Amino acid sequence: MNSVERKRLNRVLEVKEEHPKEVGAVPDIDDFRYVKTEARTSVSTKRVPASSNKNSSPVRLEKKIRVSSVVKVEAPENWEAVLAGIKNIRLSGQAPVDTKGCEKAGSLLPPKERRFAVLISTMMSSQTKDEVTHAAVERLGENGLLDPDAIVRTDEATLANLIKPVGFYQRKAQFIKEASRICLERFGGDIPDTLTDLLALKGVGPKMAHLVMSIAWKNTQGICVDTHVHRISNRLGWVFREGTKQKTTTPEQTRMSLEKWLPKDEWEPINPLLVGFGQTICTPLRPKCGSCGINTICPSAFKEASSPNPKQKKRGLGPT
Repeated sequence: MNSVERKRLNRVLEVKEEHPKEVGAVPDIDDFRYVKTEARTSVSTKRVPASSNKNSSPVRLEKKIRVSSVVKVEAPENWEAVLAGIKNIRLSGQAPVDTKGCEKAGSLLPPKERRFAVLISTMMSSQTKDEVTHAAVERLGENGLLDPDAIVRTDEATLANLIKPVGFYQRKAQFIKEASRICLERFGGDIPDTLTDLLALKGVGPKMAHLVMSIAWKNTQGICVDTHVHRISNRLGWVFREGTKQKTTTPEQTRMSLEKWLPKDEWEPINPLLVGFGQTICTPLRPKCGSCGINTICPSAFKEASSPNPKQKKRGLGPT
């Protein structure tokens, strides 16, 4: 090392000692630690301009740069054939969701009133069969209660009695009354038109918010994942937990996994498609694989017993 290079090295060491954590300082090795995020870290070099201090000199630094990137996920094998097969099975339109799903709520009402009916129907749909939810919506309509102002003026006990026997009807009556008040006070009697505002309503989760945005506002921003979509997506091997090959454990994990590869034009129709498939063929218990048109390409076909195991039945372990 010649004298010029030695002087230059001394200058670098002096800067590091005087300003160990300032912007212009040479970074510690810890600053380059690997962090698992959706953005990748790259390293570039730049020169720091000389300061007014005569003793300082330009120093060559390494700097972290955050570069945004999109995580690409390869679509499952044969997904298009599987999807086409399910669409073919569903052509009959005989599932409960086809005539009594949330999208049917208030179908004959003007746009603003229909949006409110869709919101109320969706809020009641959790843990409740489509037929029960649909009947509750009809009772509300018959009593002039598909209107936020009318609901606010109705006592909670009456509202609860009208929507009974939807699941958790008393709590849902409370949430519906509160949502109606917010619709009147903040949205002029209409419903929220953003995911953020919908999710701010008590009793409205991601599944409901995405469904309302899609049906009421024709603005599909995400996939609506209910218990049927969650179950069937896992049976088909379409979804995995982040960074693993393990099944998803929550509807929200399923939504995020599906959205990474499913074409966006399928986001809206995938919910009623799989819900109806789950109501008629790919049922929670004892799925009807024998009569399923995709049983030759479904990875879960015939893997769940169509009837209780005789040994289990003898031991009293069969379904109750």
